[in-house]
Amino acid sequence: MVFINCIMQVHGLKDRTQDLRKSLNDSLEGDIRDFLINEAELHTYDDLTKVNPVTPSTVLKCLQARYSAKVFYTHAGCTLVALNPFQPIPHLYSLDVMREYHTAPQPQEFKPHIFIVAEEAYRNVQGQVEPMNQSLVVSGESGAGKTWTSRCLMKYYATVAASSQKCQDTKYRDFSSTGQFCFLFLLVGASVQTYLLEKTRVAFQAPTERNFHIFYQMMKGATEKQRLEWMLPSEQDFAWLPHAEKTLEEDCLRETVEAMINLGIDERKRTQILAGLLQLGNVYFSPASEEAQPCDLDGHSKGLMCFSADLLQVPLDELQSCLTVRTLLAGKQSVLKPCSQSECGVRRDCLAKVIYAQLFDWLVTFINNSMCADSSMWCNFIGLLDVYGFECFLLNNLEQLCINYANEKLQQHFVAHYLKAQQEEYVTEGLQWSFIRYQDNQGCLDLIEGSPSSIFSLLNEECRLNRASDAKQFRVRLQKELSDNASISWDKLSKEPHFTVAHYAGNVSYQVEGMMEKNKDPVPPEIISVLQKSQDSLLHSLFADGDRESEGSRGHSKVVTVVSKFKNSLESLMKILHSTTPHYTRCIKPNPDCRPLTFKKEEVIAQLEACGIVETINISALYMFCAVFLSFCVPPRQAWMDALAEAELDDAEDFMENEASSVLPKLDPLLKERGSVQLSSIQEPVLVRGWPIGLAMASAPSVTVSLTATGFQRIMSMMACLKSPFRHGGYKVKTNQFDQGVASIRAQPRGSIKMHLQRSPLLYADMHPVHKTDVVTGFNQILLERT
Repeated sequence: MVFINCIMQVHGLKDRTQDLRKSLNDSLEGDIRDFLINEAELHTYDDLTKVNPVTPSTVLKCLQARYSAKVFYTHAGCTLVALNPFQPIPHLYSLDVMREYHTAPQPQEFKPHIFIVAEEAYRNVQGQVEPMNQSLVVSGESGAGKTWTSRCLMKYYATVAASSQKCQDTKYRDFSSTGQFCFLFLLVGASVQTYLLEKTRVAFQAPTERNFHIFYQMMKGATEKQRLEWMLPSEQDFAWLPHAEKTLEEDCLRETVEAMINLGIDERKRTQILAGLLQLGNVYFSPASEEAQPCDLDGHSKGLMCFSADLLQVPLDELQSCLTVRTLLAGKQSVLKPCSQSECGVRRDCLAKVIYAQLFDWLVTFINNSMCADSSMWCNFIGLLDVYGFECFLLNNLEQLCINYANEKLQQHFVAHYLKAQQEEYVTEGLQWSFIRYQDNQGCLDLIEGSPSSIFSLLNEECRLNRASDAKQFRVRLQKELSDNASISWDKLSKEPHFTVAHYAGNVSYQVEGMMEKNKDPVPPEIISVLQKSQDSLLHSLFADGDRESEGSRGHSKVVTVVSKFKNSLESLMKILHSTTPHYTRCIKPNPDCRPLTFKKEEVIAQLEACGIVETINISALYMFCAVFLSFCVPPRQAWMDALAEAELDDAEDFMENEASSVLPKLDPLLKERGSVQLSSIQEPVLVRGWPIGLAMASAPSVTVSLTATGFQRIMSMMACLKSPFRHGGYKVKTNQFDQGVASIRAQPRGSIKMHLQRSPLLYADMHPVHKTDVVTGFNQILLERT
């Protein structure tokens, strides 16, 4: 009987819980309907923390309304959300707009803009706010506008620096598909660090992706003379340039050429090499008629191979040979073996990738040498991180794994710095606060980079064994070693070996085939040998140490894998980020087709959920305003001091009306005859030489008075200040404000008054002066207002 009652009580509790949940859901739905009913006002929400209630649907609706109203920036607490308009908006980034945000006393009071983020970081460095070094983290999917946002930030700092003559900078074009951290050293210059150039994109592009911008710039911006020189007829299609019909703002060759010229780079040689790569992409191979013979060139490929050899300035026969024949070493002898058709294609792609990677590294080094001063001159910096966004394609491999691993690290940094730290601070302060659940991605990071067993460690171990790659065997080993981690799974019905990782932004399936070869990243020695024979001085210099490039493939030294290098560089980047004050900008791609002013809800909501925007808003909404304690206390304290100073002046006026008439006539003759006066009527004689009695002695040749006493002497000085403007109404007041003390007053000939910095004799005047030029504060301000 008791057992039955307990069951009935439990069922009753469940029923009440279900009723409560239903009531809460109905209430929330009602709040959402009430909020969204005023649709005409949704675009006015500059900060998403003002949205009530905060749900994915209300946030999405506000962003959609603002996007329709052509408002592309919105605050989300500590984060700035930037929606890509996919069309030029010149007036939004003009020099006048930059100056407006830079000179504003409170830029946060203006409309949301990327310039607010830039100015806040700049003022933190200038104001020596700890930690003084700043980092601007710009993240988002590919095509969300990260590179454009980074360009706007650098242009802002270049403009601000030019106006104040405090640093040097120059603009350069897009480093697409590579993580880059740009150090902007105040008073010195700038430097760039790169992380994992996705060089695979040179020869392979996913269905919705484009190649590097520079190739499209060359095709769309080249003059007729340049087209003839580069052998790029306008009607020709290139296999490595998908979606060439789209025109983006980045497709501007003129700006790139101007930037290169400003840096002292011979742009002609660089573009000639890149044109040679485009020609190479249209070269195809057909099987040889005999098995022992190398593959033949297909169709028009012979002419294109000739064009590529001319542009790269390498011997045509050797270029073709390095792509179709490989050299096998057997002791001291070497054997030539023809490559299969697929191997020829792999070698062609490898040639293009290694040239582009070397050319890119050379360009970054040249830029750093041009803009960055000696390391001994480095001071505080603003770091600008433009990182590739989370990627998930139909086919994902090692490149996507590394890119998504980097995004996992950045997400962890964001959670640790803001979401987790803020909530822990609320608990420490004793606030009534219910913890918001946020996704902890430590399990995913352990899966990818952990020790002793992880995807990276097992992948490196397979590569060090120096045996033929076996995708199925590697997949079996992953399943055996990592089956305890909940972040990895397998589709047993799939024909191709793969594994699925549960990232914070969603599940991504990675193909195992080809992953080990990409991790080794071997470069056939025949390719290096041909490039070393190039008559092009730039290309030849890029591979002067080329033997070292191919040693790993020959087995002469320990293989340094792609994931090892990337992990080490990413760890150094995270160390830098943890030592700075971060500022986050989340770039959102409104639609997958890059159409201007087109908003796809399903596309946007997926990105909002991936980067945790709703959780950020919920935490930020608790305190919509945060300030340093001292700066928060100064304004009310100043108001309190002003009130006390007012009261003291009132007492002085009462004294003048009732008792001063018998004292002042005795003091004036002494002041007119002598440049300074010693008052001996108080207990300790004090030399009067400063302010503010000088205001009453403007008729004297040059008299300055200061006062460091109390009681009667202070009252006398205040009375003189109140009385003098009535006797001398033609005075002009000039102010000079410095860091120490407050404005004081000195009498000058010809009826002018000049203010200097001295401590006010008033007990409550100017205790916390405002450090601004051309401003009269404290006692002086009250004095002038009264007169």
